[in-house]
Amino acid sequence: MGLLHEPGPDPRAVSGVQAPGSVVFLGAGPGAPDLLTLRGHRLLSEADLVVYAGSLVNPALLSFCRPDCEILDSAVMTLPEVLKALVRAAGEGKRVVRLHTGDPSVYGAIREQMDGLRKAGVPFSVCPGVSSFSAAAAAIPAEYTLPGVSQTVILSRAEGRTEVPEKEQLELLAAHQASLVLFLSAGQLETVSRRLIAGGYPPDTPAALVYKASWPEEQVVRATLEKLPEAGRRAGITRTALILVGGFLGEDYALSKLYSPAFETGYRKKKTEEST
Repeated sequence: MGLLHEPGPDPRAVSGVQAPGSVVFLGAGPGAPDLLTLRGHRLLSEADLVVYAGSLVNPALLSFCRPDCEILDSAVMTLPEVLKALVRAAGEGKRVVRLHTGDPSVYGAIREQMDGLRKAGVPFSVCPGVSSFSAAAAAIPAEYTLPGVSQTVILSRAEGRTEVPEKEQLELLAAHQASLVLFLSAGQLETVSRRLIAGGYPPDTPAALVYKASWPEEQVVRATLEKLPEAGRRAGITRTALILVGGFLGEDYALSKLYSPAFETGYRKKKTEEST
């Protein structure tokens, strides 16, 4: 597999300053407008063209754009049409924002767009956003990495129209017993539950379905892995939700050594019972 060799990033992009004639892939965050980053807000307010994922991005974010900003909804566009719009506007010396939900590095389908811009000679950069898997944990609230439970978080999806590599089948991921977050899978709860149990998660493993994390209509459904499909059906949730599975949703865990009186760090000396 070849590696990409490209020039270093534009110093202006690193500092969040967008040059005219360039494209920024911007993470819109999970939904709530005030979870957009400060940098993202500035980029939207300065943009001449915004191409946003209308099926996922909260349209309230578009209120940050100037009244004369051109806005296109990519939900009704193909990849060639998106690229044509980005290249056209950048060629006209405009500041272009490609607005993706959550963080664009997770199921953002931005690699193919970046490669298209690269071939067209259009400079681009990426501005990260708050991912929905972080917002889902906040909604519960929960911590994915608990001592004595799991120190690994797996982000994946169930197989659908887009295939999943053979080594990443749900049964194989379940064997790790790690904290698991599944995107784009809420419509397959029966299949997901069955395959994860077959792979090694006990049927009574705590699980949750988080619908539209951080949106006004946010909803959290908690159940065991075995009963999650039934709970999802009762709630009427079939899309726009994350599936969370793992012991991190349970009650048992070990305390962090970082704050233990018996644990010494570069900032704090170990303390005895007499000194505490």
